[in-house]
Amino acid sequence: MTRVLLTGGSGFIAAHTLDVLLKRGHSVVTTVRTQAKADKIKEAYKGLYEKGQLDFAIVPDIAQEGAFDQAVVSDPPFEAVLHTASPFHFNVTDVQKDLLDPAVIGTTGILKSIKKSAPAVKSVVITSSFAALVNADQGLWPGHVYSEEDWNPITREQADDSPALGYRASKTFAEKAAWKFLEEEKPGFTISTINPPMVFGPIIHNLESLENINTSNQRILWPAQGKWKDEIPVTGVHLWVDVREVAEAHVAAFEKLDAANKRFFVVAGLFSNKEIPQIIKKNFPQYKDLPSDSTPGGDYPEGGKDALYSYSNERSREILGLKYRSFEESIVDSVKSFQAVGL
Repeated sequence: MTRVLLTGGSGFIAAHTLDVLLKRGHSVVTTVRTQAKADKIKEAYKGLYEKGQLDFAIVPDIAQEGAFDQAVVSDPPFEAVLHTASPFHFNVTDVQKDLLDPAVIGTTGILKSIKKSAPAVKSVVITSSFAALVNADQGLWPGHVYSEEDWNPITREQADDSPALGYRASKTFAEKAAWKFLEEEKPGFTISTINPPMVFGPIIHNLESLENINTSNQRILWPAQGKWKDEIPVTGVHLWVDVREVAEAHVAAFEKLDAANKRFFVVAGLFSNKEIPQIIKKNFPQYKDLPSDSTPGGDYPEGGKDALYSYSNERSREILGLKYRSFEESIVDSVKSFQAVGL
């Protein structure tokens, strides 16, 4: 059993990561922004909370200087920290304040707090993203195999061009800041980063309504609600992974010594938006307002998958031991979980 601090415990990826941690018998403190969020998680894991395997620390604003100073202190002391807290949304008025600061200051802030006040921590795992790998200037880039070797070349100036670019910049700058910290500060802990693309899969974080669903899962919810009936949106990034593999990756990254000081591109395969309603139609005939096979939009580029970049998930399979689910299983399990919240 390892004593683990998990940041951002009420998020989509963090909720699944918490589930894996508790099932593996680790002892967890998770940070949340409010007591109300803590109470909801507490209710979901009642038995484990009462046994002392799960506790909470309130961190209202991760972009504040010293935000994690108290959260990293524990008795018994933490041995691992999983930092998942970072904004992923496009509801942005100020790229610096809404995206870059929480991502970069949140990441460097927790690393500083650990170095200063949590000397027993040996492993830090950070949720990064394919956004820190992708090179948008290259477009579809047929023939290129994306891997942990790739870095997004985005500049601070480009980050202001749109919320989507602001998000990509936030993940890139935050991850670069983490590796720079490791190199310059030489702390007593290792760092591993988990870099998933579009993350789909069932929701287990206490969602009050489907209005608040995480950004990536909107692509599964909206066609089921009839919102794609006339046209399917452009897919954009054609790479996906199930949230359960992302959660497994976070836990394996501190459990396995070989994962130290490495990036992990956690990716299951290629997909198109057009495939999502086809899977829903096949498995859930009750949804009548789905797009048909002839509805325009959302497909692979001309030339199909061969006209696109590809990917390598070799490192995640070999070192973290990941086994990837099929796209159909991920979509079906997602829809079932949405039905529990009123779909």
